[in-house]
Amino acid sequence: MAYKDMVAMVVDDFSTMRRIVRKILKDLQFREVIEAENGAEAFKLLQTNKVDLIVSDWNMPVMTGLELLKMVRADERLKGLPFLMVTAEAQKENIVEAIKAKVSNYVVKPFSPAVFAEKLAKIIPS
Repeated sequence: MAYKDMVAMVVDDFSTMRRIVRKILKDLQFREVIEAENGAEAFKLLQTNKVDLIVSDWNMPVMTGLELLKMVRADERLKGLPFLMVTAEAQKENIVEAIKAKVSNYVVKPFSPAVFAEKLAKIIPS
C-alpha cells in the first residue's frame, strides 16, 4: 500500500511522539509530513496547507485533539479528512466521545508500527 502522493499532519505536544509517528509515516512512504504542537497550531496550518491525513494526540495544551477533530468536522473544506486519533486514553467513554465526533479511527499508545499501519489502512483506501 503506497501513500506516496499524500501529505500527513502529525499533531502532538510531545516532540518525541511526533518523531515516532513521522518515522512510521515516512516508512509508509508519505510524500510529506507536517508537524504541529497543538490543535490550534494544526488548525491554522490546515488553512494554508493541503493535507490528506491528520494524526493527532488527544491530550494537548491550548487545544486538544478532540477539539481539533470537532473543528475539522465542522469545516466544509476539511470535514472529509481522515483523522486518526492517537491516545493514551483507552477508557470506553473517551472512545465513544471520539466516535460521536466522527473520528476516522484511533490507536492507543503505546503502539507498534504494524498496528499503526493497520489502523491507517482502515481509513485510507489503497
